[in-house]
Amino acid sequence: MIPALVERQAETEQRTFYALDTHEAFRKAGFYRILVPRRYGGYEFGADTFMRVAVALTRGCPSTGWMYTLGAAHALAVATIFPERAQDEVFAAGDFIAPSTIMPSGTAERAEGGWVINGTWGYCSGSPYATHFVGHTLVAAGDGAPPEPMAFIAPRSVWRRLDDWGGQLGLRGSGSHSITIENGWIPDHFTIPGHLSQFSVADGTPGLRLHGNPQYGGGPLSFMNLESAVLAVGIAKGALDAYEHLMRTRTTLFPPVVGRVHDTDYQYWYGEATGMIATAETAVLGAIGQWRDACAAGPDAFTTELEMRLAGISRQSVQLCWHAVEGHLLPTAGSSSVRHGERLERTWRDLSMLHTHAGFAVFLAAKAQRELTKAHFDVADDGLAG
Repeated sequence: MIPALVERQAETEQRTFYALDTHEAFRKAGFYRILVPRRYGGYEFGADTFMRVAVALTRGCPSTGWMYTLGAAHALAVATIFPERAQDEVFAAGDFIAPSTIMPSGTAERAEGGWVINGTWGYCSGSPYATHFVGHTLVAAGDGAPPEPMAFIAPRSVWRRLDDWGGQLGLRGSGSHSITIENGWIPDHFTIPGHLSQFSVADGTPGLRLHGNPQYGGGPLSFMNLESAVLAVGIAKGALDAYEHLMRTRTTLFPPVVGRVHDTDYQYWYGEATGMIATAETAVLGAIGQWRDACAAGPDAFTTELEMRLAGISRQSVQLCWHAVEGHLLPTAGSSSVRHGERLERTWRDLSMLHTHAGFAVFLAAKAQRELTKAHFDVADDGLAG
């Protein structure tokens, strides 16, 4: 599939999401069932399988890989956290595509047997072919306390996608449109109190009890953070592919004029970037292995320190990919290779866009490090600034 994804990058950006025939190819290949439990016709493959598919697709087309990954990945969170009744319904068709957003938005009013929800949620990557939406809203806590987040699953029938994506710097074809809900009724069993990223698995999970597979008892937060690193590795590998093509087809800019592959400077730049990207990929795969081992060890293994340590690995992996592309590949490729629409130019834009994602730019870039340190030294959150 990769050559076709590379060839259709511009078309995907113009459309703002990957084509219907690409979606059908993914569906027939079973990509939307990788993390869905076998109980519902899914493959129940491990996180490592899903992440390797994500890297491969993103290497071919960052927008396509991003849209697929952030649509299909949340099958794991839903199969882990939500009760059996909800899973019986949302996984009934087998395929599961559900974008999810970090920021709570909208309003939720109590109704008989559930909630009436109104609001608009931005950056819903994967929305064009989504079967569901996993969102967060705020609900009254009572006794004058500030409102608290509530996670919910909205079937496709209760929301619509807005045509508001494609003008951003990068990832223009990632299908990250907004989703709006107008008086959508969500039953109680499609909701859970709190935020997905803050869900504790210490006492076991509905998914672990239901499916008996340790991967449905793992920490959702660390898995979500690993997605950012995996996408960065895929994008960086695509940039390296583009640079390799230049190495094989272009000559040096100054005498002696030789093929770039024979020039010592280009040999260094390519080799340095290759090492950085390979290190990032190795770190990510190792972190996924640690996540899997923690699942097998049981709920007690998912301590805050472990979750934040995995977040730290994700952060450093993204940084390695970024420095390889912006520090070695982009500056030395030549200006003709970074014109609008060139593959290297597109991967640079897409990787730049990843840097603006709140999960990376805010959480991984700052908060995760502080939380790791506090957990390691058992320091309470005393509210002091600095």
